[in-house]
Amino acid sequence: MSSASTADLSFDNPYTHGFARLAVAVPRNRVADPVFNGRETVRMIREAAAEGAMLVAFPELGISAYTCDDLFHQTALLEGCEAALAEVIETSRGLPTVAVVGLPVRADHRLFNCAAVVADGALLGVLPKTYLPNYGEFYEGRQFAAADSAVSREITLCGQRVPFGTDLIFKARNLPLMTLHVEICEDVWVPIPPSSYAALAGATVLVNLSASNITVGKADYRHKLVSLQSARCLAAYLYSSAGIGESTTDLAWDGQALIYENGELLAESERFSNRSHLITADADLERLAHERMRQNSFGVSAQRHAVALRDWRTVEFDLPGLPQQPGALRRNVERFPYVPADAATRDERCQEVFNIQVQSLVQRLEASNIQKVVIGVSGGLDSTHALLVCAQAMDRLGRPRTDILGYTMPGFATSGRTLKQAHALMAAIGCQAKEIDIRPSCRQMLADLGHPFADGMPQYDITFENVQAGERTSHLFRLANHHGAIVVGTGDLSELALGWCTYGVGDHMSHYNVNASVPKTLIKHLVRWVADAAILSADGSDVLRAIVATEVSPELVPSSDASAEQPGQRTEDTIGPYELQDFHLYYITRHGFRPSKVAFLAYSAWRDRARGSWPDALQGERNEYTLAAIVGHLRTFLWRFFKTSQFKRSCVPNGPKVGSGGSLSPRGDWRAPSDSEAEVWLADLTRVPAGPEHPLQSR
Repeated sequence: MSSASTADLSFDNPYTHGFARLAVAVPRNRVADPVFNGRETVRMIREAAAEGAMLVAFPELGISAYTCDDLFHQTALLEGCEAALAEVIETSRGLPTVAVVGLPVRADHRLFNCAAVVADGALLGVLPKTYLPNYGEFYEGRQFAAADSAVSREITLCGQRVPFGTDLIFKARNLPLMTLHVEICEDVWVPIPPSSYAALAGATVLVNLSASNITVGKADYRHKLVSLQSARCLAAYLYSSAGIGESTTDLAWDGQALIYENGELLAESERFSNRSHLITADADLERLAHERMRQNSFGVSAQRHAVALRDWRTVEFDLPGLPQQPGALRRNVERFPYVPADAATRDERCQEVFNIQVQSLVQRLEASNIQKVVIGVSGGLDSTHALLVCAQAMDRLGRPRTDILGYTMPGFATSGRTLKQAHALMAAIGCQAKEIDIRPSCRQMLADLGHPFADGMPQYDITFENVQAGERTSHLFRLANHHGAIVVGTGDLSELALGWCTYGVGDHMSHYNVNASVPKTLIKHLVRWVADAAILSADGSDVLRAIVATEVSPELVPSSDASAEQPGQRTEDTIGPYELQDFHLYYITRHGFRPSKVAFLAYSAWRDRARGSWPDALQGERNEYTLAAIVGHLRTFLWRFFKTSQFKRSCVPNGPKVGSGGSLSPRGDWRAPSDSEAEVWLADLTRVPAGPEHPLQSR
């Protein structure tokens, strides 16, 4: 099999997009039977290769079994383990899979608990365990020597002269983001694990070969330990532990295997299984590399530990090939990156976001010593949620809700439905509620402009729309002056990303915008959450649910159907579905991914409505998209985001950042020139296969 790089792979291959399939094996073993254990290891390496995994990790001392005790000092056992390793090495020849196996190794007249890294018929290196537990049920200091007692930096094992030590990183030339380090069990339980230095030295994939007997509560602790280490190191972390077959003389074993990436669980094994089994997951190595580049503190930390990292060794190798058809992406890609599918997590997220918004508005009102707020209420989603934030802020300040001055301002396209909802909402909130008909002032401005509409012609152009949007905002600012108040903005993150706001004296501007970093998809759930939490009366909750069910519209162009229940103008007809555009927004701004990768992820998430989990509140609204549709909407996003809309983001009002998905404030997460081009992003999008559909393989 010839060596290959990601450039040789198809669009639908996860390896093309910076992913690497990783596996952890939990083999059934026999104590002190390296022949049986070696053959089971060989079988599972082949199984991992067949699954498209380029790396598979096995438990600590898996070739011998962990519970051999003083049998470790028997020459027959040690020679049997070396012979079994030789079989593993030979099996790896021609396979596109790196195997990391555990066994006892003799060196410098000492015995070490080691991990051997094997690929394509070669032993790449051997890493000894650094920290030997000698407390409680552990007695490793009796049989083994610690890594720092070794004299040699190279050893001969299975007839090969290879690097030996804990300072080894293994790098695949044909998958350069794949850099591997191995530590063993107790090494990750200490204050500064060896893997922390390995990550600073460049390792993106950290492997822990563990045996780890099970006691009550230990499984949860392992989760926390591995999650935090992967997050702290900005790395993927593979954790193995011994299962069935280890001696139960005094201990028990659950075979827990974990794969984490930057604090996120990708895969977990079945515990207490009586059979050998494998877990796999696709780690996003590109994401990890981007996070390390973005978080400059990671580089600063490496610089401050430069002396400790200076002598680390990198072992480069070529895999004989990368998996050509590994199947569909093996990781959960949430359709709604801003909205958790799990109900309990979603409620927690909504409460946290709501509290951030409320606390921020409370601080702004107290700091400015202003008692009142002015807000335009349209009967749509954004202004509804902003009004709910205002109401809660007044409650926390101990002020009457009548200090909220709500204005609904019908124009030429305001539907009866939204006008009714605006009044019902303001009544449920208990704020001051007034209606100002902006049509007379808009007619006057259109006449002053010489616009054809003033002469009775149905010309509904951008001027016609923006005269209405600007008139509303102009009224709000002057009302704020008149009443000694501030204008609370309502526009959301999604609209700002797509430039879907009227610049300057329009919905672009306010004194303080509580929704500035909340995407449209999340606002919909926030309003639902308030309705379900019964924060308002039953009638108020009914109004909120009706607002959620209302078509998103700027209501600036009159409907041709006077009897229509929904607004006649649909925002998503122009800018694309918010659920997709929010997906694109998250992965492009938060992770800096190229458009072709975003399209791949979007198709993985959205191609089949029957696959994966959904927020339960979206019952009846479960959409799916073809790859061609995704590319079309992504092209709209790229053009609007990079080419036409930055000037609006360069001067946005103050507003709180609420999530790691980011804010587009030039004072926060996003600083960009207003006159940049979009060509490099649009050009990358052409890498996505053309045609009406592209059948990515199913798992």
